Amino acid sequence: MGLTAVPGLRVGHWQDLRARTGCTVVLCPEEGCVASADVRGGAPGTRETALLEPEKTVQRVHAVMLSGGSAFGLDAAGGVMRWLAEHGRGFPTPFGPVPIVPAAVIFDLGVGDPALRPDAQAGYSACEAANAAPVSQGRVGAGAGATCGKYLGFERAQASGLGSAAVTLAGATVAALSVANPVGDIIDPATGALIAGVEGETRPYLERFLQAASADLTGSNTTLVVVATDAPISKAEAKALAGSAHVGIARVTRPSHTVSDGDTAFCLGTGTGPKLPLMLLSVAVQEVVAEAILAGARASRAA
Repeated sequence: MGLTAVPGLRVGHWQDLRARTGCTVVLCPEEGCVASADVRGGAPGTRETALLEPEKTVQRVHAVMLSGGSAFGLDAAGGVMRWLAEHGRGFPTPFGPVPIVPAAVIFDLGVGDPALRPDAQAGYSACEAANAAPVSQGRVGAGAGATCGKYLGFERAQASGLGSAAVTLAGATVAALSVANPVGDIIDPATGALIAGVEGETRPYLERFLQAASADLTGSNTTLVVVATDAPISKAEAKALAGSAHVGIARVTRPSHTVSDGDTAFCLGTGTGPKLPLMLLSVAVQEVVAEAILAGARASRAA
């Protein structure tokens, strides 16, 4: 199932396979989700992340948009807002609901046609396609142009895609959806095997990065994650779980969180399941994020 294993969440994709780009929306239940985020790395591309800090007024969001197209792709969130407004969802105001749609993007302009980027209509189409079915994985949605292993040149990069995973603990569900577009490789931590990235290299990583140090990779790499649970959580706890998601990224991405990456994690809570200790949720988040990234890379390579 992946992220849609959390009851009430729906996932939709839009992609242009010729341009090798796309976007993915996570639609929350009508009442929204408790949400927060943790933005790391030196080159993020985000929207509405400041209001996700625990001390800010807004407590719930109505969707999260992940997109290709670099900063251009943030336009896709406007289409999600339009779809939500048409369905009467949003933060209540005297003048009608205002949908809250945090978003983050990856840089995929060098993979396909850089002139074609996800726009507002793409975001709207992703909402129209959203459903509660098992999440499609690989070169789909925001992962259509996601690649990894770019530190020795883009010509050696491999597809890393979109992945999703879930686990059930004591009746509660914890799930993750990832779009892995790192400068580094994706490694299976259980075996040390390369899943996607630079093949044929035997030099230690530090020696490889001596060669890569002069490459201009700023802003061209990012891993995006949405984690969710039906266990009741506060906004501050959502912030802590978003931080735990970065541990999952680091577990399978080598290296991660560099100055050329814009790694961003969102956390959503529906609050409809049983209460679990925060420590247990944190460990589960680490595990499902790592599994999601590996699943996306494997599906992309298989394709």
